[in-house]
Amino acid sequence: MNRLENKVALVLGGAKGIGLAISQRFAREGATTWFTSRRSEDLETASQTITGNARPLRADVSQLSELTRIIDVINGESGQIDVLVINAGMAEYATLDDVTPAHFDSIFNLNVRSPLFALQAALPLMKAGTSVVLIGSIADVIGTRGYGVYGASKAALRSFARTWTGELAARGIRINVVAPGPVDTEMMQAASEELRNGIISTIPLARMATTEEVANVALFLASDESSYVAGAEICVDGGLTQV
Repeated sequence: MNRLENKVALVLGGAKGIGLAISQRFAREGATTWFTSRRSEDLETASQTITGNARPLRADVSQLSELTRIIDVINGESGQIDVLVINAGMAEYATLDDVTPAHFDSIFNLNVRSPLFALQAALPLMKAGTSVVLIGSIADVIGTRGYGVYGASKAALRSFARTWTGELAARGIRINVVAPGPVDTEMMQAASEELRNGIISTIPLARMATTEEVANVALFLASDESSYVAGAEICVDGGLTQV
């Protein structure tokens, strides 16, 4: 406990699923935890489940003006960001025959453009020792039919982590990626038993991850326990990409 005591964390996309589990864990570990969602009702529900100093912010982080606004709010109230988690993202099915410019633009806007400008906006509030955790996906290393644009967006995020590590290491800012495989989120729980069993059959550990297990890895990368880890990607996939 208290591995993030006296730290200020910002979790973009922190009100549902993996993001909510991260917000909950960070707050329990002592961080002042700012977390965002586009939906007020999700922020309300999430706030009721978080024990600790939780600070909800309604924002559409695909909009650069919104990124600027939330950074200004945090600067005015907390004055710093010690941990930035970029979890906001989207996936949408479309095979090569069906990909449209709108499909491509919506995914790359939220999954690639937004993380870049979110980090850029937050940099003035970051000092040596800051940790940035990008929530990627094993889709950056495996091909999944119908998710080519999504996989490419996550590969771009992985590439950012390498480049940003080189650019920011001298400032003492670390960048790392958590790459989940199949996770037992609400959406996955609503899937058919046939689909769930088919996915589980591909995983060596024979089950999906819980959101808490992904949050545990994010916590490690956010904390000083990972002080010598930079530019890395940790797959949380039950061995799926390794076996």
